[in-house]
Amino acid sequence: MSRVPGWLGRLGAGLTAASERWSERRAEVARQDAERDADPPRSAVGQVPPPPDHPPLVQSRPDPAQAVPWGVRVAAEVGWRLLVLAGTVWVLMRVISAVQLVVLAFAASLLMTALLQPTVARLRRYGVPRGPATALTAVLGFVVMGLIGWFVTWQVMENIDDLSDQIQDGIEELRRWLLDSPFHVTDKQINEIAANLREAVGANTDQITSAGLEGVTVVVETLTGILLAVFSTLFLLYDGRRIWEWSLKLVPAAARPGVAGAGPRAWRTLTAYVRGTVVVALIDAIFIGLGIYFLDVPMAVPLAVFIFLFAFIPLVGAVVSGALAVVVALVTQGVFTAVMTLAVVLAVQQIEGHILQPFILGRAVRVHPLAVVLSVTAGGMIAGIGGAVVAVPLVAVTNTVVGYLRRYSEEVARARLVAESKTPPPAPAEDGTETS
Repeated sequence: MSRVPGWLGRLGAGLTAASERWSERRAEVARQDAERDADPPRSAVGQVPPPPDHPPLVQSRPDPAQAVPWGVRVAAEVGWRLLVLAGTVWVLMRVISAVQLVVLAFAASLLMTALLQPTVARLRRYGVPRGPATALTAVLGFVVMGLIGWFVTWQVMENIDDLSDQIQDGIEELRRWLLDSPFHVTDKQINEIAANLREAVGANTDQITSAGLEGVTVVVETLTGILLAVFSTLFLLYDGRRIWEWSLKLVPAAARPGVAGAGPRAWRTLTAYVRGTVVVALIDAIFIGLGIYFLDVPMAVPLAVFIFLFAFIPLVGAVVSGALAVVVALVTQGVFTAVMTLAVVLAVQQIEGHILQPFILGRAVRVHPLAVVLSVTAGGMIAGIGGAVVAVPLVAVTNTVVGYLRRYSEEVARARLVAESKTPPPAPAEDGTETS
């Protein structure tokens, strides 16, 4: 066996010694690091410690919208929307007040059209062309209304002298009744009341004169409104459908189907209201007129016509016309006749309110009495007698439109849910993923 060369042995021994020294050096460095961590040097005392591995947990501020209670947020949302609606209504009222004559004339034309349009439709079914049917219906309608106005004026002018004498006799009888009544009214007190009335009239002569001058303006405006209402009625009778179709183009496309469905229902409600009111007013005028005629109340026929006209103002018109008939009976025929007239008026109005109106008008135009009172009062405050006349049909039509639009939106939502529930799930692709 050959011997290992000496240089190779010396190389192995040197490598072994170097490895041992390297291991000792690493142990010495590890021991120094451990001592430095356990006892930091004086130069490191007072220095800022190194930052942590993660940021400190600091509680963040909540979102302001989330900090507000839910009830307050709902109230704020509702409040600003109500303010926007109130501002819109205020602007609308200002616009209506500025063009009040036009608005009332157009409203009157709508009422007359609702009354006359069924006659035009009936003539069209009989084969009469649209133009002649419209002209014939309008002429007959306006002639009838003109004859009614002429008859009332003629009756008042014919009986004004007799009525004046009867009123003087009635006042004298009322004076004697007050003297003999248990209220202990003296002749001196009655004369003082009469003198005060004469002084009030004399002191307000200028105001009465100015009122007369203003009355001329009112007459001119009334004639202008009547002409505008007549022309509007003619156009609505002749071309109402195309006017409605053009109006639908002003509605946004998303809301157009609902408005298109609500329009015919609103028109049917208005037509039923006008025709029913005419029938009820005619019955009131006939029976109350017959009652006061048999009680020998003067001007029974003109009073019946006034009762017919005032019946178009719900509740308030019946009270005013009935009170007018009772006052005429009191000053012309005495207390007993006035009491009997009041009984006739109340009996007919009770039959009207509990039997005629529910039977003739039906549920389609039924409006709660509180809504009637509030709407008539608001209409009278805004536009006088004309506003009181159109207030109730406006409320009835609005009720019909709102109810239909609510049902329509519910049906659309229900149909959308049904369509979504019947939509098939997406088919899986060849690689196993779903495709939309």
